[in-house]
Amino acid sequence: MAEALLLDAALENIPYGFCVWSSQFRLVMWNQHYSDFYGFAEGVLHRGMSLEDVVQLSFSLGNHPGRTSAEFYETYTDELLANRDGAQRKSQEEVRGGRTIQSSHTYSAALGWVVTHEDITDEVARTEVVEKRKLELERQNIRLDAAVNNISQGLCMMDARGRLIICNEPYARIYGLPEHLLRPGTQLEDVLGHLFDMGMSTTGTREEYFIWRQGLISRREYGKTVYELNNRTIMMQHHPMKDGGWVSTHEDITEQKQNEARIQHLARHDALTDLPNRIEFLDQMAKAEAALNRGEIAAVLYIDLDHFKAVNDTLGHAVGDEVIKQASARLWGATRETDVLARLGGDEFALLLRPIDGADSAARVADRIIRSISAPMLIGGQHIEIGASIGIAVGPGDGVKTDTLVKNADLALYKAKSEGRSTYHFFEAGMDADLQQRRTIEAGLRLALQRDELRLVYQPLLGLQQNRVICVEALLRWDHEDRTVSPAEFIPIAEETGLIVPIGEWVLREATKTAAKWPGDVRVAVNLSPMQFKTRDLVGLVKSALADAHLPASRLELEITESLLLADNEATLNVLHELRAMGVRISMDDFGTGYSSLSYLRSFPFDKIKIDRSFMRDLTDRKDSQAIMEAVIGLGRSLGMSTTAEGVETEEQLAMVRAQGATEIQGFLFSPPLPPAALLSLLRAQVRKAPEPDRPAARPPASADAVLGLAR
Repeated sequence: MAEALLLDAALENIPYGFCVWSSQFRLVMWNQHYSDFYGFAEGVLHRGMSLEDVVQLSFSLGNHPGRTSAEFYETYTDELLANRDGAQRKSQEEVRGGRTIQSSHTYSAALGWVVTHEDITDEVARTEVVEKRKLELERQNIRLDAAVNNISQGLCMMDARGRLIICNEPYARIYGLPEHLLRPGTQLEDVLGHLFDMGMSTTGTREEYFIWRQGLISRREYGKTVYELNNRTIMMQHHPMKDGGWVSTHEDITEQKQNEARIQHLARHDALTDLPNRIEFLDQMAKAEAALNRGEIAAVLYIDLDHFKAVNDTLGHAVGDEVIKQASARLWGATRETDVLARLGGDEFALLLRPIDGADSAARVADRIIRSISAPMLIGGQHIEIGASIGIAVGPGDGVKTDTLVKNADLALYKAKSEGRSTYHFFEAGMDADLQQRRTIEAGLRLALQRDELRLVYQPLLGLQQNRVICVEALLRWDHEDRTVSPAEFIPIAEETGLIVPIGEWVLREATKTAAKWPGDVRVAVNLSPMQFKTRDLVGLVKSALADAHLPASRLELEITESLLLADNEATLNVLHELRAMGVRISMDDFGTGYSSLSYLRSFPFDKIKIDRSFMRDLTDRKDSQAIMEAVIGLGRSLGMSTTAEGVETEEQLAMVRAQGATEIQGFLFSPPLPPAALLSLLRAQVRKAPEPDRPAARPPASADAVLGLAR
């Protein structure tokens, strides 16, 4: 009888609606909160009342809007019948006044379905409110499940005299309690003695443990304790009751703690490589500041993987991820136990070397990293080669504060990349000014099209056999803030930022529009960036530009460099073939500057080879340059490709390339780049000087003076 009264008191005092439905859907018991939630008047509910009758009564009071009572009854009974495995299931329903009730039901073979109802309308996201509600929900679950013994947590209830009222099976299982300690009336001291023997307290004596536990009880406050027991993590919560007794729950949270530790680890480590991330690296840097202030020498290395973006774009992200993992393993091999290696994101890494003897130590590590990263990687049957550029800042000379050292290492990295990549560079004073200049150029370049600051100049190419201009190369110029910015300054920045794509489209359209005004069949040559081949429809853009300008495709020549073919990308080759099928000519620019130019001539049938001007400088003085020039011109002739000698500036150079059989020349000896109007005048003069149809053509000029006569 006393236990029944205790259960009734507990049910009426919990701040939730509570009811029990028998296996035949008959009402067994309920509390006042349940009636209040649904608006049931006193006396309308009675034991044995069918669930269907209660649902109809609930609908008559305005609950569950938007549904019929039959629909709700069918859905609700299906949910109950589907839950007979003892698990706790939750659902939500709307009642009168727009309130939302959350129902939680658990099936017990002895009782039926035990259902709790909670009004969650006013629930808020603030942590304090959420925690309070969670605590109340835990207390409600403790009282409810203590009655039905149907929870996964260990639970025991003690009266005000410290005697056991009830405990469940999970509680006994967690602590391995013997049968005699599970009987009602068992004294708290007996249970505590067993728990102490099981390792409940890792410090202190048995008496100290008893005093601590009794102190927690006497304070009559909620308490939570987490402790280790036999390599498991147990959380105990103490809930005082109004009558002086208390309920304690015991939960094995080992997996939860492991998951929390994993989440904490992921928050400070890179998911792909498991290296520290930027947050962890900066924290480690901050910890090193004190040592730097004391004179310890440390170095920060900022590392960027060269050509990684090309690998990622052409071979896919799966291969890119494997490259990152292999690169991180190689970087890890260059570190010591005291160093901190981190992945900052993408293809960027950072390495904190501490302590070191001096800058030479950092240089040796950087050199090892560059050699290690440059070794070929075998991934998916493919040999992939990348490189590493490294910027180094050494503290305390280059700074003590984290922000300063990181910024200076980043500046040094930018310098290393600008010097050709696959190298390292130490921070130097003045680098910040260089970066600011770069940012100024980038900012101005973003507005260059809007401000109409870009213009094209045109450099003629002379056909040696035809003795006339047969092609003109369009060259980009940028007039910005009272000066003309060198293409060597802004083109690399446009490439890095992707601005080359809209700029390249403008160049193509402007060049074709201008070429349409030229007399005869003179072609216009336009340089394409590898970035433009990554756009969705380069072929469509070329077609559109030609159509808008009313220019035949045969008068357009597109120049590409070897870097476009580095990855042997099938999609790129398909685009080139499609352009060539339209009638557009394709030229390889700067031929001979790469390490595998000859192999690229097999991958695509180019129309023209443009021999880089670097071979022209020493042509008259060095036999090897002459041999290379002659070999390349001969190679082009045998492959059916025309050849252009770039950078012809003297008559002696002209005579040599003519003798070797070059098809075209380009250089200041014949003409510098010209504004559109000046070029048009030159081309019109060329037409006027052309031989009449029945008059024999003049012999090709033997000297530059005769060639230059065309331009006068």
